[in-house]
Amino acid sequence: MRLGPVAVLLFFIFCIGPLAAQDREQVVRLPGPNGSTLVATVMRPPGEAKSPLVVINHGSPADGSQRYKMERPRYTALSLWFLSRGYVVALPLRRGYGETGGDWAEGYGLCDAPDYYRAGLQGAADIQATIDFMRTQPYVAADRTLVVGQSAGGWATVALSSRNPAGVSGMINFAGGRGGHQKLSGGGIGNCTPRALVDAAGRYGATARVPMLWIYAENDSFFEPSLARRMAEAYDAAGGKATYRPVGAFGRDGHSLAGASNGNSVWSPLVESFLAGLR
Repeated sequence: MRLGPVAVLLFFIFCIGPLAAQDREQVVRLPGPNGSTLVATVMRPPGEAKSPLVVINHGSPADGSQRYKMERPRYTALSLWFLSRGYVVALPLRRGYGETGGDWAEGYGLCDAPDYYRAGLQGAADIQATIDFMRTQPYVAADRTLVVGQSAGGWATVALSSRNPAGVSGMINFAGGRGGHQKLSGGGIGNCTPRALVDAAGRYGATARVPMLWIYAENDSFFEPSLARRMAEAYDAAGGKATYRPVGAFGRDGHSLAGASNGNSVWSPLVESFLAGLR
């Protein structure tokens, strides 16, 4: 019996992929900003040829006390999707998270007056440090890099786009933003000063020229559709090159799309089309 392309991909992800990834996986420690050391998981595709690089960046728990308890991120379906296409996958833990530890660099200050712009650039600095280190590895093609991020990692990816890093051909933002699920001054739970997110997105877009794909689900409890659209519009109006792709409701909370084992049926066609446009 012949399998269709979707069945082949699912077979690789759930049967072949995990075994191959474990055989070609390592934990590395790399130099980060201001003398820090970042911990990253690196997964390599088969073969010894130089391969393109994708750096996948994690979110941040709404409860700050959980940052130091974070395990190394895996984004299994997403990582294996890129591995199956010949990418080296690097998943760094940024400053203040899990094994990397140290001072948390991405704080945005008070909920009523957040500095999302600076916070994003701090995360971007950790991503850039990961790119710089990985490009020194003999199995990485230094001029062929993608950056992907989810939630706070997506926001840091947007921030990095404002710096137009050399050799990065495209970036993907899954549900990027900051300040979600926080206790507000009125006593409720929501997003801290969403207007500040829109303003910061515009500031990033003013200097960003690298192509981006932005994916947000309809039932994202951190960044609802109208806010996601406003951020994308501000980014593009300032000069950025974001392709905004809203998707329908996913699971109980669409914020988890990038990390879900069954999310690839939603995001894979969008990512495939975006990457095809970069060639």
